[in-house]
Amino acid sequence: MKKAFILAGLFGLMFVIGGDVQAQNRRRTTTKKATPPVNTAAQQEPVVAPPPPPPVDTIPVRVVKAGRRPSTTIDSGGVTILDKIPLKHDNIRLDDQVYRQVVWRVIDTREKMNMGFTYDADEDNGNQKFLNIILKHIKEGNIGAFSAADDRFTTLLSTGEIARMLAGSSYQVDVPDFEKDPTGATQKTVTIRNEFNEASIRQFALKEEIIFDRETSRLHFRILGIAPMQTIFNDDGSERATTRLFWVYYPDLRPLLSRYDAYNPRNMGARMSWEEIFESRYFSSYIYKSTLNNPFDRPLDGIVKDPLMRLLEGDKIKNTIFNWEQDQWSY
Repeated sequence: MKKAFILAGLFGLMFVIGGDVQAQNRRRTTTKKATPPVNTAAQQEPVVAPPPPPPVDTIPVRVVKAGRRPSTTIDSGGVTILDKIPLKHDNIRLDDQVYRQVVWRVIDTREKMNMGFTYDADEDNGNQKFLNIILKHIKEGNIGAFSAADDRFTTLLSTGEIARMLAGSSYQVDVPDFEKDPTGATQKTVTIRNEFNEASIRQFALKEEIIFDRETSRLHFRILGIAPMQTIFNDDGSERATTRLFWVYYPDLRPLLSRYDAYNPRNMGARMSWEEIFESRYFSSYIYKSTLNNPFDRPLDGIVKDPLMRLLEGDKIKNTIFNWEQDQWSY
């Protein structure tokens, strides 16, 4: 009987110990709730990229309001400058051209004879600057502009491409942000775009053909294209280079130029249209390339290195063509 009580006590003690051990195991094996990771990126201030530069798709042309009253008291009989049309060129048959050369010229607007190209007045038909006349009609779609990569008018440019070409490329610089930090220690990034400077267009290139017609026994000068040339300046204001922007086909531009009068510094009552200026050869220029004795199709600066000698070589080409015409006559 005594042994039975002892065994029962041992079994009870073992049960209590076993239950305590199981409870401890359950506490140890309980899955601990995972703590979500802290998103450090959300706590940081977001990086804001600088805004892109505004799109440049408009050719910079000065808009001029037309007058509501006549600008002169002279009675024109109802005929205005907008009614003028160019004279028709003489028809030259292929069999009648016994001599033909192609020359490329440069018109420098800083020469005294070419000062009319820089005339910058506003009249009823718009701004009278020659460059502005070209840009205005390109913007309105009256004429097309071709890439300056070649002078054969192969690649037609859009108005957006011309606008970006004139405005130049944009660049970013860091400047002090005084709004956030009055001390100027904080920097911010700003986008700067170069504005179009009309004063950088100092020259115009011409491509023309010179044909001797045996039917009329005279030399004909026919302009094929005009290209504005932009001067690129260094930071100190010195000239670095000069480049052509685009070509305009002159036969397309010629009817439009007849509607604009060129500047006459001596008599504003005897003005000629721009079409008459070119047809009358009333401008000064020098030759920088020709097909005369040029089998490698190179400009004069690729043949003659000295600038003064290049001018003399251009005059030599002029005299050669002039003498060829004179040799056809008998006195």
